[in-house]
Amino acid sequence: MSDKQKLTDVAMPQLAESLVSATIAKWLKKPGDPIEQYEPICEVITDKVNAEIPSTMDGVMGEWLAQEGQTVNVGEIICRIATASAPESTPSAQPAGLSAQASHSSTVSKEGESMRHRYSPAVQSLAAEHQIDLNQVQGTGMGGRITRKDVLAYIGQGRPAAAANGASGMVSNEAQTTAQQSPSPFEGMQRQTPAAPTPPPGTAIPDVRHSGLHLTETPKIPTIEVEGMENGRSEYFIDVTPIRNAIARNMRQSVSEIPHAWTMIEVDVTNVVLLRNKLKDEFKRKEGVNLTYLAFLLKAVVNAIKDYPIMNSFWAVDKIVVKRDINLSLAVGTEDSVLTPVIHRADQKNIAGLAREIDELARKTREGKLTLDDMQGGTFTVNNTGSFGSILSYPIINYPQAAILTFESIVKKPVVINDMIAVRSMANLCLSLDHRILDGVICGRFLQRVKDNLEGFSMDTKLY
Repeated sequence: MSDKQKLTDVAMPQLAESLVSATIAKWLKKPGDPIEQYEPICEVITDKVNAEIPSTMDGVMGEWLAQEGQTVNVGEIICRIATASAPESTPSAQPAGLSAQASHSSTVSKEGESMRHRYSPAVQSLAAEHQIDLNQVQGTGMGGRITRKDVLAYIGQGRPAAAANGASGMVSNEAQTTAQQSPSPFEGMQRQTPAAPTPPPGTAIPDVRHSGLHLTETPKIPTIEVEGMENGRSEYFIDVTPIRNAIARNMRQSVSEIPHAWTMIEVDVTNVVLLRNKLKDEFKRKEGVNLTYLAFLLKAVVNAIKDYPIMNSFWAVDKIVVKRDINLSLAVGTEDSVLTPVIHRADQKNIAGLAREIDELARKTREGKLTLDDMQGGTFTVNNTGSFGSILSYPIINYPQAAILTFESIVKKPVVINDMIAVRSMANLCLSLDHRILDGVICGRFLQRVKDNLEGFSMDTKLY
C-alpha cells in the first residue's frame, strides 16, 4: 500500500434483523483487483437467501480476513479495501466561539467513525438508484450510521447526484444538516421513491436491486460424490449446503418446540374450477400471468383469518402475539430446498393481485432472485402440495407461526348431494397447528370458514 492509500475495513453487513451471521460462498474480487462502489465483492449464503455483498467505496481489494466456506458474524471484518487518502488541508483560523463546538463535533465524528461507513443494503441500493455520494449524507443512526430515512431526506431536499451536476460532489455541512432535519415528502411511503435520472449513453449502470442484494444464480443442485466403486458398491455423499442446514435447524426447532396437532377437511371446489376455466385465458392475455387455483385459496384463507385472527399469531412464552397484518408465506420448492417467500398485506389484495404476487414470487424463487424483504414477516403459511399430486399431507409449522395449511390435489369424486350421486371436483385442506395457541374447536371453525369461502365462489365472482 502506498503512502497515499489507506486500508478501510469492510464488515459483514446486517442483512436483516433476524440474521446474525452469513457464510462466505465465493469471493468475486481477489487482492489487487480494482473495485467500484456498489460492485459486488463476494457471494454469501444466509439462512434465507443467497446474496452478493456490494462494496461501499471505490478502491483496490486488499487482504481477505474471511475464507470461502467460513461463517462470519454480523459486524466482523471480512476484508480490507485500499482507498486513496484525502489530502491534509491547512487548518484555517476560526472564531473562538466555534472552537468548543468544533472540538465536540470532532469527538462525535471519531466515536461514530466505526459505524459511519457501514451502509445497509437498502441504503446502498437507494444511493445507487439516485446516484448519490453517501459521503455527502449526514447520518442520524447509531454511531452516525446513515439510514434509509437519511437518504430519502437528502433526496427530498432536491440534492442531485454529483455526476448529474458535473460538479465535484462537495456539499457543505450546513446543507447536509438542513437536508437531515427537514421533513421528507417521502416519509411513510412504501418504496415509492422517485425514478432515478437517466444516465448519459455509455454510462455503466450497476446491477443493484431494491434490497441492495445482487442475486445472480439459481439455487444449485447438491454436489454428489460417488465412493466405494472399487469394492463393487457405491455410496452417495451429498454436501450439506448452508440452506439445507438452515432448513434442518428450523424444522428441528419447529418439531421440538411446537406441540403439533393436525386436522383435515374436504372441500368441493367445483365452482372454483369452472370459474377459473372461464377466466384464465382472458386473465393471461391481460395480466401476462397464470390464474391458478392457489389465488382463490389465498383469498379464502385471508378472509377466514379476518374472522379468526388468532390463527395469525405466534407464541411468546408469557403471551400470545397476534399480528395485525396478514402476511402469507408461500412454500415454494426448488431442486434442493424449500423457501417461503411472503405476500405482504395479503388482506389488502384482490384475487388478481394475489395471482400476480404468486407468479412473481414463484419465478423469483426458482431463478434465485429472492431478496430478504421477500422472505421476512410471514404470519401464516400456505403450501400448494396438490401441485405435485399429493392428496394428503402432514405439514411442519413454519416456525414461529401458529399454523400451516396445505392445499391438496383436486380430484373428481362421486359425492352425495341431496341424496343423489354427482361427480364433483374435491380437494383436501390439511392444517397443522400449534397446540399451545390453538385448539380443535377454533381450528375446526377456521377450516370450515375456509371451506365456506371456497365453495362460495360463483361464476359471478370478480377478480378485481
